[in-house]
Amino acid sequence: MSDTLPTATRVSDPGIRALYQLENRWQAWLDVEVALARAQAELDIIPAEAAEAIAKAARLDLMDRARIDEGFARTGHTLVPLVWELGRIVGEPHGGWVHWGATTQNITQTGDLLVLRQAHGVFLRLLGETLSAMADLAERGADLPMAGRTHGQHAVPATFGYKVAVWIDELLRHVERFRQAAPRIFVAMLGGGAGTFASLGKMGPPVQAGIGRQLGFGSMAVPSRALGDHLAENICILGLLAATCGKIGREIYTLMKTEFGEVEEPVPPGTVGSSTMPQKRNPKLCQDIIAAAAEIRAMVPLALEAMTTEHEADRTTSLMMDTAEGRACVATGDMLTRLGEIMRGLKLDPARMRANLDLGGGLIMAEAVMLDLGAAIGRQHAHDVVYDAAQAAFVENRSFSDLLAGDPRVTAHLDAKGIQALLDPTAYTGLCADMARDAAIRARACAASIRAG
Repeated sequence: MSDTLPTATRVSDPGIRALYQLENRWQAWLDVEVALARAQAELDIIPAEAAEAIAKAARLDLMDRARIDEGFARTGHTLVPLVWELGRIVGEPHGGWVHWGATTQNITQTGDLLVLRQAHGVFLRLLGETLSAMADLAERGADLPMAGRTHGQHAVPATFGYKVAVWIDELLRHVERFRQAAPRIFVAMLGGGAGTFASLGKMGPPVQAGIGRQLGFGSMAVPSRALGDHLAENICILGLLAATCGKIGREIYTLMKTEFGEVEEPVPPGTVGSSTMPQKRNPKLCQDIIAAAAEIRAMVPLALEAMTTEHEADRTTSLMMDTAEGRACVATGDMLTRLGEIMRGLKLDPARMRANLDLGGGLIMAEAVMLDLGAAIGRQHAHDVVYDAAQAAFVENRSFSDLLAGDPRVTAHLDAKGIQALLDPTAYTGLCADMARDAAIRARACAASIRAG
């Protein structure tokens, strides 16, 4: 599995790598074996004493790792050596009930979903922390004017808090997606070799439901090993989240450029940006986010490809899905950790924002002038009048306000004082502040709900 980000740029590892270590996956598989045994004991399929013996023995720290490793090397099988070792530790007379009626993918897929649920818990915690920090940032920037930009050009004035409100709005929907998808994603599977319940017959569905209850999962209606849409849905959600985070990272990266200078990600004292250029204060955290987000999104096509399983099962697509999930989850942990770090420590430069807002000499207020003038002469005619002045100001490097003040079509309705008032960008930020403060309220509510579980 890819380590995703080099150690030199790692802020911290939120623990996702440990979750996807083989030993943690093995323990999750053993936990499913315990749930299987207990569910079967409840239905008198195996002795209750056997289920409890299996539960006591199903701990990786009790097992002989050398035996397990030798078994994997000899058999090349994903699970069998672990099952053998569990049976050996359980011993007679109960060891023979281990893995009763199950096939490998029943155990590994359900166990890996236990790992994924742990990862989702970390993601939601990180999202909650990020949303809390964004709430503070949205309020801090609610009334802070800056240039709104469309197509890379000045459009109309906005506020920085409004920009944060946009980020919050998307992240809130991603939290909602995680929660809505959970009942579809976290389901137990016990259909046997081809998903037909042949090994357990009519007892198969209640055993599967029992496993689900033991693990806090749902139960698959059709436990086919060829079903992968719920696994792919998880990676698609991570891909959507990555697109949002990548967009935020790229936005801050851009606004941090020397030519913009409106914000700066946290750059702790002693941080070195370049081995040869001492002045460099590079957007390392943003670059990490952008790179991790790209890796996550690259896993989405692989996950969709992994849905195309042939017949009733195909290890090929299982390997593809495992790879997509592991890499996407590790990268998501890295990405969210850095996003939270940026949101908590983002430096804003109001003076630079205002200087950039004024770069066009009032051109950013052309819409406001047009609408005010349009109330007297009609919108389209006013658009033509203001268009002439705006284009002349840009092409001929002349004063926009002087051009307006020298046009009788304008001065017939607006005096010099009125023109100057209309060219004040701080008076034309619409409902930016309101939306920023509302987003902050919603972000804090969501963060609180995540903390409450």
